[in-house]
Amino acid sequence: MDEERIDEIIGNHGTDKSKLIGILQDVQAEYNWLPQDTLRHIAKRLRIPLVDVFEIATFYKSFSLKPRGKHLVRVCLGTACHVRGGPRIMETAERSLGIKADETTSDYKFTLESVNCLGCCALGPVMVVDNEYHGKLPPTKVEKILRTYGYTGSGKDG
Repeated sequence: MDEERIDEIIGNHGTDKSKLIGILQDVQAEYNWLPQDTLRHIAKRLRIPLVDVFEIATFYKSFSLKPRGKHLVRVCLGTACHVRGGPRIMETAERSLGIKADETTSDYKFTLESVNCLGCCALGPVMVVDNEYHGKLPPTKVEKILRTYGYTGSGKDG
């Protein structure tokens, strides 16, 4: 990580502990993940224990401690989506991308995650790609949607 860029992000927020979540959000947005050396640097700059930084970074699912792909694909497996075919959407996405849930393609183009609820139960089943919601989704449309984000074919790593 570029410590100068991290310092710039911290500078935009200030060094008060209450700014930690905002700092982590900006670092996550910039790099798609939160490397341990960056978390150590943030803890040092904010003068807070590293355990406090890790507590926040591991509590919220939006943060990742391992590299994520350029495109985050989330499939809802909550009750409403589950009964409307969410597991089939997940199976199709896994097969298409050649990865399982909570994995990233080797070219770092896609990360696939399952979520328990996206808060739009009436639209189930739902798949979200980069905060764009695709509801009432039949499995046959999964690959077409992934293609709009640069997916190029069936199998390993698109």
